[in-house]
Amino acid sequence: MASPAVDDYLKTIYQHTEWQDERMTPSQLATVLGLAPSSVTEMVQKLAAQGLVTHRPYGPVSLTDAGERRAAAVVRRHRLIETWLVQEFGYGWDEVHDEAEVLEHALSDRLLEGIDARLGRPRFDPHGDAIPDADGDVHREPFVLLRSAPTGHRGRVLRVSDRDPALLRALVDSGVDVGHAVEVLPEGAVRVDGRIAELPEGAADAVWLSA
Repeated sequence: MASPAVDDYLKTIYQHTEWQDERMTPSQLATVLGLAPSSVTEMVQKLAAQGLVTHRPYGPVSLTDAGERRAAAVVRRHRLIETWLVQEFGYGWDEVHDEAEVLEHALSDRLLEGIDARLGRPRFDPHGDAIPDADGDVHREPFVLLRSAPTGHRGRVLRVSDRDPALLRALVDSGVDVGHAVEVLPEGAVRVDGRIAELPEGAADAVWLSA
């Protein structure tokens, strides 16, 4: 059954393990969604009863195959909409998340297919997140979180978290954007396209480079 609340839960769980391996706990889910832990526990139990997640008391939550397919479909809608807003309407990459949160529940499948075709079947959204295809498949290259990259590591910026719009704007000011070449320097600095840049606070945990 279609439900924006269910879709939001599944999408959040899906996104949690895209760029790291640890599974999501109910407390983390409550924090990200801004909900009371008791409400999250109740919903997780309902999702488990529907065969969308697996969960044991006090343990992490995992998507089942059915939950993964449904989550990938929601993520596809969200990221196609973000890409559409940037490319067709001139939105900044720091402005699209909240708009997409609303529109992902409103657009028809027919309109979404038209948007995908018009954009040329993009594989990544403006933040570098992979857009699942119509079958739910995604394509990513090996990556490393900036904080974990050793001094001297060189790679392209693959992805920047869209959780903090202010950080996105600060990274643009620093020249750190998806696709740019970065060399990791000591003491939190990087060389971006040949020039040295100081990173804003929080960047080390929000930027992923090619491995």
